[in-house]
Amino acid sequence: MNSAHIVGRVGQNPEIRYFESGRVLAKFSIAVNRNSRSDQPNWFAVELWGKTAEVAANYLRKGSTVGISGSLNLDEWTDPNTGEIRSKSIIKGRRLELFGNKPVDSLSNTSAANSNDF
Repeated sequence: MNSAHIVGRVGQNPEIRYFESGRVLAKFSIAVNRNSRSDQPNWFAVELWGKTAEVAANYLRKGSTVGISGSLNLDEWTDPNTGEIRSKSIIKGRRLELFGNKPVDSLSNTSAANSNDF
C-alpha cells in the first residue's frame, strides 16, 4: 500500500499550470516539523491535479498550514550535464485539507491585491 499523509507549512506559493486539455497542475513544497523543534524540518515536493489544484491556487500561499493525503512517488531522470541518474520523491496529492486559510482575493499582501497600484 502506497499512502502518504503529512501536515506542514507551504514553502512557496504554488506554481500553477493550465494545459490545453483543460487539466490543472499545482506544484509546491511543504515543510514538516520533526519531533524536536531544534531539528530542521523535512521538505516534500507536492503535486496536485484538477479541482484540488484549483483550490491550492486560490487558498495556499507561503506559510499556509495544510494537510496532504496521497501517494509517494519517485521521479527519476538522467542529468543532461553529468549523465548521472537523479531522483526526487514527490507526494502526488489526492486530498487537500486547509487549516484556516483564506481565499487569495481576501489577502491584503498578495500581488493580485496590489496590482492596481500601478
